[in-house]
Amino acid sequence: MAHIQGHFFIMSTFILQVSGKAYGSAAPLHALRFAKAAIDEGHQILRVFFYQDGVFNASSLGSPASDEFNVYRAWHELACEHKVELVNCVSAALRRGMVSREEAETQGLSHWNVDDGFHNGGLGELVSGIAKADRLVCF
Repeated sequence: MAHIQGHFFIMSTFILQVSGKAYGSAAPLHALRFAKAAIDEGHQILRVFFYQDGVFNASSLGSPASDEFNVYRAWHELACEHKVELVNCVSAALRRGMVSREEAETQGLSHWNVDDGFHNGGLGELVSGIAKADRLVCF
C-alpha cells in the first residue's frame, strides 16, 4: 500500500499479453502506453507475454524509417528501464520464423532475429505470471 498526499492506494501488478503484430496492429502501442501509464502511477508490470502475431514485436531486424516509431526499441527500453520481462511464446515464434540465438543454435540455423532482450517461453510462463500478478491485460 502506498501513501500519497493523504490518500492510500494499493499498487497492482500486471501481466500484459500482446497478440497484435508490431506494424500491423495498434495493440503493441496500446500495450506500451498502458505499461508506461501504470508504471508512472506506481504499479508494476511483471511480464509482457507476446503471443500469436505479437511475437513479431521481438524482431531485432526491423528497420522503420527514421521518422517512424520504433516499436522494438520501445519494448527494449521499457524492459531495461523498469526490469520488465519480455517473453515470446516459443511455439508462436518458431511458427512465424522468430528465432533466438539459442534456438538458432539448437536448430542448426545460421541466423536469428530475436536478441537477448526477449526470451522464449511457453504458455506455462504466462500462467505462472498470472498466478503472481493481480491482473492480466490483453492487447
